[in-house]
Amino acid sequence: MTNAELIYEEVKTLSENRKAQVLDFVKHIKQEEAQIAENDNAPGGDDSWFEKGDPCPVCAKHRDPVTGEPRYKPEILAGMQEVEDMISGKKPVKWHTSLDDLDEILGL
Repeated sequence: MTNAELIYEEVKTLSENRKAQVLDFVKHIKQEEAQIAENDNAPGGDDSWFEKGDPCPVCAKHRDPVTGEPRYKPEILAGMQEVEDMISGKKPVKWHTSLDDLDEILGL
């Protein structure tokens, strides 16, 4: 049975008042989806962490359909791996002791 069929089977057993609440909730979800789609198309939206579109870390379209894990851009994954390697001791920790170091890192 599909999710739509399961939802239908469950909802049809509810009172009319509860059915109206479910309908309101579905409309709310659709409105959120429309806002997300609008943000995806907005210039300057910060979607730099994810492979496509919306910056939402829990959005289904940014998750692997099999594992459910977030799908980050390769450069973000590389940075995350570098931090994990530093924490585990596989890679030396980088220490910066001055603002000049920070300027150099940021390219200022």
